[in-house]
Amino acid sequence: MPVMRIMRRRFWRYALGLMLILSGLFLALDYFMPLPDPERMRSVIVLSDNRTPLRAFADEQGVWRYPADLEAISPLYIDALLTYEDRWFYYHFGINPFSLMRAAWQWVRNGEVISGGSTLTMQVARILDPHARTIPGKARQMFRALQLEWHYSKDEILNFYLNLAPYGGPIEGVQTASYAYLRKPALKLSHAEAALLAVLPQAPSYLRPDRHPERARRYRDKVLRRMHTLGDWSQKTVDDALMEPVSQSALRQPMMAPLFAQRMKGVAQAQAKARLITELDAGLQWTVENVLRTRLGLLPPEASAAVLVMENKTGAVKAYAGSADFFDAQRAGQVDMVQAQRSPGSTLKPFLYGMALDKGLIHEESLLSDAPLSLQGYAPKNFANNYQGAVSVRSALQQSLNVPAVDLLQRLNPNVFDARLRHGGISLSYPTNEQPNLSLILGGAGTSLEQLVQGFSALARGGMSIKPRFTADDERIERRLLSPEASWVIGDILRGLPTPSGFAAGRLNVAWKTGTSYGFRDAWAVGYNQRYTVGVWTGRPDGTPLPGRYGGRASGPILFDVFQALPAPRDSLRRPESVQKQTICWPLGRRLHDTPTQHCHQKKQAWLIDDVAPPTWRNQVHADWSAGLQTYWVNPATGLRVTATCNTPQREKRQVARWPLEVWPWLSEAMKARMRLPDFDKSCPRQVLITHSTDLQIEQFNDSTVLKWPQQGQNLAVDLQAQGGQGEHTWLVDGLPVGQVTAGQALRYQFERPGQYELTVLDSNANADRVQIRVVP
Repeated sequence: MPVMRIMRRRFWRYALGLMLILSGLFLALDYFMPLPDPERMRSVIVLSDNRTPLRAFADEQGVWRYPADLEAISPLYIDALLTYEDRWFYYHFGINPFSLMRAAWQWVRNGEVISGGSTLTMQVARILDPHARTIPGKARQMFRALQLEWHYSKDEILNFYLNLAPYGGPIEGVQTASYAYLRKPALKLSHAEAALLAVLPQAPSYLRPDRHPERARRYRDKVLRRMHTLGDWSQKTVDDALMEPVSQSALRQPMMAPLFAQRMKGVAQAQAKARLITELDAGLQWTVENVLRTRLGLLPPEASAAVLVMENKTGAVKAYAGSADFFDAQRAGQVDMVQAQRSPGSTLKPFLYGMALDKGLIHEESLLSDAPLSLQGYAPKNFANNYQGAVSVRSALQQSLNVPAVDLLQRLNPNVFDARLRHGGISLSYPTNEQPNLSLILGGAGTSLEQLVQGFSALARGGMSIKPRFTADDERIERRLLSPEASWVIGDILRGLPTPSGFAAGRLNVAWKTGTSYGFRDAWAVGYNQRYTVGVWTGRPDGTPLPGRYGGRASGPILFDVFQALPAPRDSLRRPESVQKQTICWPLGRRLHDTPTQHCHQKKQAWLIDDVAPPTWRNQVHADWSAGLQTYWVNPATGLRVTATCNTPQREKRQVARWPLEVWPWLSEAMKARMRLPDFDKSCPRQVLITHSTDLQIEQFNDSTVLKWPQQGQNLAVDLQAQGGQGEHTWLVDGLPVGQVTAGQALRYQFERPGQYELTVLDSNANADRVQIRVVP
């Protein structure tokens, strides 16, 4: 008895010593032979907000992996995998001795491998550290399996298998295989699909369903039958699964929002992430790309398009199409036009008018002059190359008139406008050595679609812009661009813009603005409602002009196609209480109750901010041309005009409201009649020379006049003279003022080149005459 006790003690002592030696050996080997990092083999996948793959990027070896955790994999797959491959996974220590002994016995008995003895942990070990199929290689594999169990939990090891298991060709990981072979996420697998993906890693090239569907089906059915034999799945479930075919679909990687995903790849790599979840909405992205595919046939062969959709509340980008067709080289489909610097055309005008509203320069129905203008040598022209005379702020913005916008920018100051835009998220770029100038409001600077969308978001968010956010981790950056009042008034104006043919404005409730850069190089349409801001650009990425492709025609329909696909807003943008409707009067621009009846020539309904109605601007070039009140005196006995020095008893002082002189050629005869002063009373003669006729008429020229350009090196100069009228004669050539003379005198004018010219003369009593002449070479 004592001998047996001594032997047992020695056995346990030797066993403990052996365990300590083996443990020490294991720890030493673990230190000197560290386990390869399971995360070292990573590709990058960019996902939508609901985890739909947008685009995957292979690793350095060209392998595709869509990283996924256990929560993203169907429980049916996990069940089939563990049942078929390693039923005791959660109970062994990385090596299953019973499975190894069974496999070894079958090998000795049959002379070949009948079944493997590897656990899932050992399979992961072989993936991380490939080895030869020899006894030393098997020993190395088992050591690596022990290392895995030592350093990681069972769920972590299982997750390594889910992401690293081979599935044929460049495909690794069950999520990658599910999308590549089945076109669906691994969370939505059927019983048959789960069994198929569970068996593929046994012989990935031999069983690839895209090449060998029948062979893959036979092995899948083997798994299904075992699931029933072992009592995991019912007979009916297995029978139904056996009827499901194996689709021989071509291996295909996801390619949604490719340029956006390419941009996000850099973000993922900078953050050392293999999987980047973005804010993009996969369904909306597909809709936007489908809109572009539908509209592609209407674009010129080398034109492209870009669309950006942003959620106003959060700034989350929900759709991002950087080009019309990523794979179309003729359209430069791999150039991201969301980020490209382009001329914005007239798309900046809403911000100009909004800032002028905030500064108190204008109200919604202020009288502006759409007439030829020259400021600092810069003479803008309208897109249609015509003029309308007196226009309101609302009309000028809706029609995108250039002259009133340039006039307003000069008053606001281009540097101030540029700085305010920059603060709000629109950073304009200029040619080398150029500074902000008057041309920037007509597209004389550069910006991007992304920045325009950020700027227009301010109009939808009470004047506060928000920077587009691509992931949930992106910082929320908001900047004040306009006041809530100004942004609402501008939005009300832009909602009144006619929609493209075939679209109903009421349901969509979209405020929008178009823009066309010089030479038809860029066509823009940017719009918003309460929930979304959408920007569209069309044109050629290389900047080649596309004549006739302007914003409303080329980009407007795409914009409204996108808005039709978006959820309709429940409410409209709420009007601030400080914005109220008032009646104002032209030409003075004051409120009705502040304007005597005789001075209110036209009534307008205008939204006023804080009940402030700034008067009509003074002319920046000729102050005496401005709208205002003209004072005169009359003889009350005759009602005729007299001079201020006349000794007529009880001389009465009177006033008449005058329109800006530059808009007189476009006024109706009835409106001019309201400004005409009475004739002078002959009993109290004027002390200046006046003409006897009040009929103003241009001499020498009429509408059939043709002048011959002189020989080379000489100039064509003419004397402009008119008869009749009263007071000073003001002359305009093509709407631009060229001089002023006393009635009866001539003005010397020199033509610069042959062409069609319009000559206009105005007197101080609102009379006008106009003729068209031609100067031929």
